[in-house]
Amino acid sequence: MALTGRAALLAALGSIPVGILEPGWTGILAVNGPLALACACDYALAAPVRRLVLARSGDTSVRLGGSADVTLTVGNPSRRPLRARVRDAWPPSSWESGTEVEASRHRLNVPPGERRRVTTRLRPTRRGDRRADRVTIRSYGPLGLFSRQGSHRVPWTVRVLPPFTSRRHLPSKLARLRELDGRTSVLTRGEGTEFDSLREYVAGDDTRSIDWRATARQSAVAVRTWRPERDRRILLVLDTGRTSAGRVGDAPRLDAAMDAALLLAALASRAGDRVDLLAYDRRVRALVQGRSAGDVLPSVVGAMATLEPELVETDARGLTAAALRVASRRSLVVLLTTLDAAPVEEGLLPVLPRLTQRHTVLVASVADPHIEGMAKARGTVEAVYEAAAAAQAQSERRRTAERLRRHGVTVVDATPDNLASALADAYLSLKAAGRL
Repeated sequence: MALTGRAALLAALGSIPVGILEPGWTGILAVNGPLALACACDYALAAPVRRLVLARSGDTSVRLGGSADVTLTVGNPSRRPLRARVRDAWPPSSWESGTEVEASRHRLNVPPGERRRVTTRLRPTRRGDRRADRVTIRSYGPLGLFSRQGSHRVPWTVRVLPPFTSRRHLPSKLARLRELDGRTSVLTRGEGTEFDSLREYVAGDDTRSIDWRATARQSAVAVRTWRPERDRRILLVLDTGRTSAGRVGDAPRLDAAMDAALLLAALASRAGDRVDLLAYDRRVRALVQGRSAGDVLPSVVGAMATLEPELVETDARGLTAAALRVASRRSLVVLLTTLDAAPVEEGLLPVLPRLTQRHTVLVASVADPHIEGMAKARGTVEAVYEAAAAAQAQSERRRTAERLRRHGVTVVDATPDNLASALADAYLSLKAAGRL
C-alpha cells in the first residue's frame, strides 16, 4: 500500500488554514481525520492486486538492433474495477539507455471480470537471453488517494540473436557461386572441378573443354561443363578465449568473427556443403552438427546468441582435439582466432600439423582498423611514434600469417567491416580450385 501524491497535496493544502486559524492538535485532526477516512475508503475500493491473473505472449527472439513486442494480459476476477499503473521489469540491456522508464511503465483500466493487454517493446543492446523480471502493479481507488501494490512473476524469455550485418554481401557472393557453377546467363565454363554434363560447342567456349570422344560419336562438337564440388564439409571453429574479448571499435572481436561465420555458413549451405559449428576456449561452448541445409543457419544463429568471450587462455590442444572429433572426415576447418604472435606461436603452431595433415585449414582474424589509421599518421612527434608502433604491430601480424602459410594454411586478415566478405571470397577461391 502507498499514499499518492494527491493525498500528500491535500494534506499540505489543509495545513495552511490550520496554521492560520486553528494551530494545534484540534486543527490537525479536523483536516487529517477526514483525509485519513477518505484514504481508508479509497484503499477498500481499490481492486486487489494479488488476485489478478497475468499471462504473457509475443516475440521470443529478435536480432540485435531490432525490436521485440511482449504482450502482458491482465485479468481482473474481482468485482471492483482495476485502475492501475504497471511496471514490466526487464534487465537494463533490454532497452537503449534512458528509454527504459517510458517503455516499461503502462496505465491500465480493467473492468470487473474482464481482461486487458499492454505491450512492452524491447530494443535490446546486447546478445543473449533476456528474461522478464517481476511485474509490479499499483492499484488505485476511485479517489486516487491511496493504492494497493504487489508483484507477480510472469516468466518470459526473449533471445537476442546476432545482427548478421554481413547479410548484405550474400547476393553478390551467391552470384559468384553461380558463376563457378556455370549457371549464368552468359555461356561460360563453370570453374569447378567436378564433371557435370555435355553440351554443344558455341563460339567463345574454351577449346580445352572439348570432349573429342563424344564429338566423334555425334555430328556436333561437344564440350564438357563443370561444377564446383558439392556435399563437402565445413567446420567453423570460433575461438572464444581471452583474445576474442578485445574490443575493435564498439564491439568485441568475437562479434565480428561470428558475423563472418554466419555469412560463410549461409553461402556454404546454399552451395550444397555441410556446415558444422564449434565454439571453444577451454571447453566446448557451443556445438552445431549434422543439420540439414535449411536448418543450419537458424541453428548456428541460435547457438551464437548466448556466446560471450571467456577471459581465459584458449587451450589449443583441446581445441584441436575437439575439432578432430567433430570433423571425422576430410573437411575445410575455418578457425576464427587471433594472429597475435604469442597465442599462435606458443599455442596453435605446435598442434597445427595434426589439423593440416587431415584437413584443409583456413585461419581468419579480425584486424584493428585503428592500427591502420595510426600507421598513416604523420605531422607530430607523437604521431610518428604511433605510426612506428603500428607498423611494428602490422609487421608482426604479417610474420605470423607467413608462418601459418608455410604450414599450408590459408590466412585471411581483415578489419571487421571487410572480414566477412574476405572470408567468403577465400572460401569461393578454394572451391574453384578444388581444394575443399
